[in-house]
Amino acid sequence: MSNRRQNQRNGRGARGTSSELMSRRIPFLGTVRLEVERPAKKSKARSGKGGGQKAERYRDRLWGRVAYWSVVCGVWMGVGFGGLILYYALTLPSTDNLWDIDTTPSVTVVAADGTPIVTRGGRHSAAIGLAELPAYLGDAVVAIEDHRFYSHFGIDPIGLVRAAVVNLKAGGVVQGGSTLTQQLAKNIFLTHERTFDRKLREALLALWLEAKFTKDEILTLYLNRVYLGGGAYGVEAASYRYFGKSARDLTLPEAAMIAGLLKAPSRYAPTANLERAQARAATVLAVMVREGFLDYGDGQWAFNHPATLAGAARAPSSRYFADWVVDRLPGYAGRPNSSLMVQTTLDSDLQRVAEKIIEAALARNEQALGVTQAAMVVMTPDGAVRAMVGGRNYQQSQYNRAAYAQRQPGSAFKPVVYLAAMERGLTPDTLRVDAPVVVDGWAPGNYSGTFNGIMSLTEALAKSVNTIAVQISEEVGRDAVIRSARRLGFRGRMRPHPSIALGTFEVTLLELTSAYAAFANGGASVIPHGIDSVETISGSLLYRRRGSGVGAIMSPQTLGMMNHMLSETMRTGTGRRAAIAGRPSGGKTGTSQDFRDAWFVGYTADLVVGVWVGNDDGAPMKSVTGGGLPARIWHDFMEQTQSQVQVSALPGEYRRVETATGSIGTWPFDDNSRASQNEDDDEPGFFGRLFGFSGSASGRELEGRGIPRPGRNSWH
Repeated sequence: MSNRRQNQRNGRGARGTSSELMSRRIPFLGTVRLEVERPAKKSKARSGKGGGQKAERYRDRLWGRVAYWSVVCGVWMGVGFGGLILYYALTLPSTDNLWDIDTTPSVTVVAADGTPIVTRGGRHSAAIGLAELPAYLGDAVVAIEDHRFYSHFGIDPIGLVRAAVVNLKAGGVVQGGSTLTQQLAKNIFLTHERTFDRKLREALLALWLEAKFTKDEILTLYLNRVYLGGGAYGVEAASYRYFGKSARDLTLPEAAMIAGLLKAPSRYAPTANLERAQARAATVLAVMVREGFLDYGDGQWAFNHPATLAGAARAPSSRYFADWVVDRLPGYAGRPNSSLMVQTTLDSDLQRVAEKIIEAALARNEQALGVTQAAMVVMTPDGAVRAMVGGRNYQQSQYNRAAYAQRQPGSAFKPVVYLAAMERGLTPDTLRVDAPVVVDGWAPGNYSGTFNGIMSLTEALAKSVNTIAVQISEEVGRDAVIRSARRLGFRGRMRPHPSIALGTFEVTLLELTSAYAAFANGGASVIPHGIDSVETISGSLLYRRRGSGVGAIMSPQTLGMMNHMLSETMRTGTGRRAAIAGRPSGGKTGTSQDFRDAWFVGYTADLVVGVWVGNDDGAPMKSVTGGGLPARIWHDFMEQTQSQVQVSALPGEYRRVETATGSIGTWPFDDNSRASQNEDDDEPGFFGRLFGFSGSASGRELEGRGIPRPGRNSWH
């Protein structure tokens, strides 16, 4: 025994000279004994040299060190990897709410008749079991996303190698190797960032899911939680979103289309591009046949009968209006944690006609007139928006030109100037001279390039004479014009420059249209609105609209004079192309400098409609004026929508006087007249500052007077 121990101390093994038993103490791990094989030593008789023994001993020591450090590194690598796995396992997210489907609040916007317009935010449905779904829906998803789903353990090594080869050949990431289980882990628990940390957590979660659930349960979770475009989460919500029915009733072509959305939900959504979605569905069908999930005959039938949209997805494209409503929603209902149902003022029929007419007008005139965009706002005289077209194509551009684009209104602003004049004692029959005018070195001209001498204010507004509009603005005062504009609802920056009479500041189409509503409703300012009520999905009422504006802003006499002049503009002036036979109406054209913008805003007792045409880049059109294309669009819309509506007179009444009022010898021929007029203006009081009233006749006329609205009691 003593010899054996001595041999062990000397590093010699019990098996003779062909092996060694080595002992080493490793910190924290204890003593490790290793038996190392070595080549048999050559006898001295054969070698005859002492140097050979030294070389042999050196090789022995080298092999021993290699073996020793290999074991040490391997042990510590194992410990480190185990610790890393343990760390990630302990920091994985909680899976307690794995089956809680409806977790994100949504906003559903519906038209006045209850037709759904759009759902924004998370759109989830109740969980639906795999056994309740048609078998080909699950087969389509497995075939296109992970055809080895039922054979791998949550991670697919073959798929990873295939994806790596494809990506290497392409020189970039063009294909992923994630399984359905990994996708489920990522969709529910993780973010979509591309980092090693996230991929490792995804793999661990996939293994955990495979250990805890059956394959069918994993597929059920996936089908109920995956995002499928259009704000829809899960196949049930997507089925209602695109086809108007439960996923239980999907046909094979519809199931293939839904499975095709998984690659890129926004790109392949049928509401974005139906032909692209159908082509993607055809790819899904081909893969199903190739992988044995579908026989050739059924695949060919489904290919020949592609799915089409139905239900809410086929509703009129009212997205511009929906965007505007959702943007304003927090001011009405705050930010509740539950899903909301928003009842709006939108009339689906009017919206459909508006879109059709805008598109047809642009298609006919784009090349000839150099116009590429248009917008329209339709509202009732109380300010309820019934239709809104924010541009030619929402899919190509979501920018709402009706609600947000700031453009110069040109002569469409002139009624505000004349309103200020009527409130200060002038009448439609007041005479002024169309002649050259110079104000602060600025000399406005007329569109015609000529001057026509003496004319009434009615004729001057009807023919959109610039010189007289500037004269009137200077007579009553630019500040008075601005106060009138504020009362009508203009909110933008307005400088008291002489050119303000010609609309050289910027407004939105929605703003301009709502200002004209005061002439249609009996003289009351309105606030344009699109929300009637807001309630939670459980039925709790959060908001219901009451009232329509700040009240009357002009007297019945002033209203009658304004409607007289604006009606004449439709009969004999620049708006005659918009006139509707047998139906009282008023309106005004507008054209900005260099034909960059053209407007027409008109109204009857039932509707107020504003139209704008132009180009997004501000490029000039080919001599397009407000009395041209915008007036024709307005006329076509009113003809198609109002032919069956009872004819009603415009509110207010004006009786012409026998003798024209006003002296021709006033400004610009006598500067003292303007100075004395400004000196007589009273300082506005509290309500004047609040609503823009001056201390002159307009404010005193309305003081303490309740002005009823003539015509219809409501506009629905």
